[in-house]
Amino acid sequence: MKLMDCLEGIEHAFLKGNVALDIECVAFDSREVKANSLFVAVSGFATDGHLYIDKAILNGAVAIVVEKDVEIGEPVTVIKVENARLALAGISANFYNRPTEKMNMVGITGTNGKTSITYFIKALLDDQNKKTGVIGTIGTLICDRKIDTPNTTPESLTLQKICGEMVESSVEYCLMEVSSHALDLNRVAFCSFNAGIFTNLTPDHLELHKDMSHYFMAKAKLFDMTHDVNIINSDDIYGQKLIEMHRSNKTKCITYGLHMNSDVFAKAIEYFPNHTEFVAATPVGEVPIRVNIPGEIYVYNALASIAWAVSAGFSLSDIAKGIDALKGVKGRFEVAYEDASRKVVIDFAHTEDGLEKALDTLKPFVKRKLLLVFGVYAAPGNLGLDKRIAMGKVAAKKADYCYVTSDNPKEQDPAAIIEDIVGAIQSEGGAFVAIVDRKTAIERALEDMMPGDVLLISGKGHETAQVIGKVEVPFNEKEIVQNKMKALLET
Repeated sequence: MKLMDCLEGIEHAFLKGNVALDIECVAFDSREVKANSLFVAVSGFATDGHLYIDKAILNGAVAIVVEKDVEIGEPVTVIKVENARLALAGISANFYNRPTEKMNMVGITGTNGKTSITYFIKALLDDQNKKTGVIGTIGTLICDRKIDTPNTTPESLTLQKICGEMVESSVEYCLMEVSSHALDLNRVAFCSFNAGIFTNLTPDHLELHKDMSHYFMAKAKLFDMTHDVNIINSDDIYGQKLIEMHRSNKTKCITYGLHMNSDVFAKAIEYFPNHTEFVAATPVGEVPIRVNIPGEIYVYNALASIAWAVSAGFSLSDIAKGIDALKGVKGRFEVAYEDASRKVVIDFAHTEDGLEKALDTLKPFVKRKLLLVFGVYAAPGNLGLDKRIAMGKVAAKKADYCYVTSDNPKEQDPAAIIEDIVGAIQSEGGAFVAIVDRKTAIERALEDMMPGDVLLISGKGHETAQVIGKVEVPFNEKEIVQNKMKALLET
């Protein structure tokens, strides 16, 4: 692709060099640079791409995009932009021929529920034999091909490459979890979204956004990027703000919730230990729905999916069939073990709101005690302390007994994190034991289980590694549970 085509639609200034270059590769990591590459020097959190310009040139870069004044003596083309990360998004979209404009793009954002909504919609589309791509927390799917990605929403260059591969695979619908980080850091800039879905907003990622107002405004950016429909939870206070902000927009807005003032709402809800049934009321009629994941939060997630499907023109019978087709989502209220008297559930709940909802879902069906294994992932300063206190208070109030342990402590002291959580549990009079090693904590909880008990292991869900220091240690909770229960039954 010609260099000028890569820069289409991006404000820039040529500082020196040949503008008529052929570009065969785009990179922002100097280690990924090949012959005839365009290297974008991005100022990151951990390092600065401007420090690696010489290495990029040595590896084959013929053009460099910068946002700082730098001296480059080598005979390469140099382009200056105001924001290199934003420019990277535009260059990436151009280089891969704007693939998001060639699919029906659905962006899902909010604190909780993104993954489940993605998979509800995917199940519906699969049932209708539509070719579907998924980009999200559990990874990327291009039809049936899985690609592991490190972030919920990948960096813009990776994202556009993936979307380009989806187009090449004739994908019709791309379902993308859009994180607040991705919106704030311009990873999804230059993407074209047909629909946006908002789930809810509760405290999370405040180490980046500082407060809930900034967190909300980051999420709200998605709904300025949609051109067909916005699907918004009208029961959530931030959803209500979002509805008000976009009331006069040309993009259609459909609301959902548990109350009749929503465009799509649930009636006659019945909760069961392993599923939920309700009647979905929509602008085009009513339909009985069965959701094979229990709890109120999954009623909301199903309603969001139903609202999108109605807006997309699917029949009510096909929608109901599609929702029922999803039997579960990895790490989302996933039953790791169950017998006649005991049950172990793994869930990704990693915020106080998510943890409270998970415990509230289980509580009505517990015959004896509700046990909880949990920790709080590393977060800096007062923001981290606030989260530990909030999580500890929820655990103390909602669980009968807590096994407080580690959850991705990274470079923080796991014992210090646990001490903060324990202090909050004690302030509420909760019963607990503190065990730093997460595997030991899980096994201890399984050993303690009595007939009639239910155990929730929260925080990691689908994840199969624990981050300790700078190292990712393999850690599969479902395997740990099943191996331990097998050993206990054999003794």
